[in-house]
Amino acid sequence: MVRQHRNPWAAETERGHSAGEAMVFEIRQLRYAVAAGECGSFSKAAGKLNVKQSTLSRRIMLLEQDIGLTIFERSTRGAAPTREGSAFLAVARQIVEEAEGLRSNAQAISRGEAGTLVIGFSTSLSAGNLRTALLRFRQCYPDVEIRGVEAGWDSLARGLAARTIDVAIVPGELNGPTFAKLHLWPERLLVALPQSHHAAQLDVLFWTDLRDSIFVLPTLDPGPDAAELIRARLQGCGVIPSIVMQEITRENILNLVAVGDFVTIVSETASGTQHPGVVLREVRDSAGLAHVDFWAWWHKRNDNAALERFLRLVKDRHEPVPVRS
Repeated sequence: MVRQHRNPWAAETERGHSAGEAMVFEIRQLRYAVAAGECGSFSKAAGKLNVKQSTLSRRIMLLEQDIGLTIFERSTRGAAPTREGSAFLAVARQIVEEAEGLRSNAQAISRGEAGTLVIGFSTSLSAGNLRTALLRFRQCYPDVEIRGVEAGWDSLARGLAARTIDVAIVPGELNGPTFAKLHLWPERLLVALPQSHHAAQLDVLFWTDLRDSIFVLPTLDPGPDAAELIRARLQGCGVIPSIVMQEITRENILNLVAVGDFVTIVSETASGTQHPGVVLREVRDSAGLAHVDFWAWWHKRNDNAALERFLRLVKDRHEPVPVRS
């Protein structure tokens, strides 16, 4: 007579579970069973896990009853997995390891050491303090995924309000009663000139040297703010500037400077990219070098721990590039 071996995952369990009925057990029970299998003894496993042997033994017995399978053969020499128990423990070990990893990851996210940080900006990342800040944050928190959103200020503000963007780094003000802000750093404003422009040959450039120039700026932010700054500086000298707003990106405006008869204004982050035929010059006024202040903006109720880490890093560790006078 051939003996039929019962499938350990059969429809009927020793406690009468029917096919399709869920088996309920705890990760802790699996951890106890895995430890017992590795130690070969309930007493050694209990010592390893710092629990009472009676507690561990009872939990494993309840687990065996729950799944309808004898995992261990008990003897005075210890506990050895049965054939079916060894197969079960292999799967249980994977579950325990995945649960441990899940818990560790959740704890890291709660501490801001993992997860995702969405950063909005409207300026170049080729150089400057923003790029430096992102590199430092990446080095300190490599398990945090950084996602960038480049957009106009209105779009960034909407993203902050909806909390689809964690923090926006912009050289100016964002409107929103629920926003908080942190001053980050000043960056110099540079004039981009074609090499043929007379002011391109000057070592020291003042706003009055640009009185006859045509300024071309993007309609998207920070173009309008740059236009207001140009008007304020030149009108203070008795000059009404010629400003043209165009619906193209600042990168394309920079590319066109070399072949056009106009100039534009950029922050020093643009100095990280080469534009053939274009000369970048610092511009001075009575207060020294022209500059713009960058701010971090975020929703007051944003509870992303990675955001708190980022703000702390740029506030405490970042050394701003000074504005030379």
